[in-house]
Amino acid sequence: MVGAVVPSVDDEASPHVDTGTQPTPLARPRGLRSARTALWTPWRMAVGAGRAAGDRLGRMAALFERRPYEEGEIEVEGLRLHYERHGAGPRVLVFLHGLLLDTQLNRRLAADLAERGIHVLLLDLPGHGRSDKPRHASVHRMDSYARYVVALLDELDIDQAVVGGVSLGANVSLQVAVQAPERVRGLLVEMPVLEWAVPGAAVVFLPLLLGVHYAAPVVRAVAGIARRLPRTRIAALDSVVTMLGLEPEEAAAVLHGMLVGPITPTYEDRQAITAPALVIGHRVDFIHPFTDAYHLTRQLPDARLLEARSILELRVAPDRLTAEIAAFLDDVWRETPGDRRRRSGAIPA
Repeated sequence: MVGAVVPSVDDEASPHVDTGTQPTPLARPRGLRSARTALWTPWRMAVGAGRAAGDRLGRMAALFERRPYEEGEIEVEGLRLHYERHGAGPRVLVFLHGLLLDTQLNRRLAADLAERGIHVLLLDLPGHGRSDKPRHASVHRMDSYARYVVALLDELDIDQAVVGGVSLGANVSLQVAVQAPERVRGLLVEMPVLEWAVPGAAVVFLPLLLGVHYAAPVVRAVAGIARRLPRTRIAALDSVVTMLGLEPEEAAAVLHGMLVGPITPTYEDRQAITAPALVIGHRVDFIHPFTDAYHLTRQLPDARLLEARSILELRVAPDRLTAEIAAFLDDVWRETPGDRRRRSGAIPA
């Protein structure tokens, strides 16, 4: 039987011959498809743009850290030292700031970890933040700073803690692990400054030291302006403003201390550190070269390397790194001393 010819609703389409018994469904008009596409595509683009804008606004809003924390002071060797306490409980992390910065730099990280059950202590080292600022270099040696960290643990009756920090704080945490290994449950080392950093550090810090000596009036004027600036409520940015508010003699003492004391533990001392460590480095900073982070991971007996996308990732878009840090801390606090000795080979498996 010859099928009936069904005319198309689309003038441009060729006729369709149906040889079956079922009626052929009419084709969707192309003009209708085009109209729907013309309406749907801008809507989809608008929704996508709205979501992207919402994500950007959310990231910007997260920079304004407002979660509650406690503040305290201890006195060590006649110096008043300021600290912040985020969260509570036996799983303690002491995390230290970078050179000339203060606790504000790490406040968002501390709040994020506190929400995950970690008790975080942020300490202003002497010469920094709201701690006393002695103007003699011996206080500002790395090994002196390490003693103040141990004193904080003593004052708060904390037997063990994970100790870490960024840049200056990373090096101090390594010194703590050498001076008081029994107090260090683990190490969280972000952007350590080791042998490969020497050329870059010299390029930056020597002119800075000369500047605070020989351009003290200019530095003092800048400090006066910085102390009058209103706080932005972006903690990391406020930490930079606080740094700019240092008197030239205060900044010079800190920089002198870096030069007269040990910058980092010796190679042999690093190899003797048995605490598990998470080392964070990135590739776009000649003061904190990735090579230093890589070699430190190879030198420490029990260390893992985590690569950050930039120097700002942990301060601006921290979710990925914070999740890795929290997982590391969970592992460290889940482990027993026997597990650690077994893993290091001190006792047979």
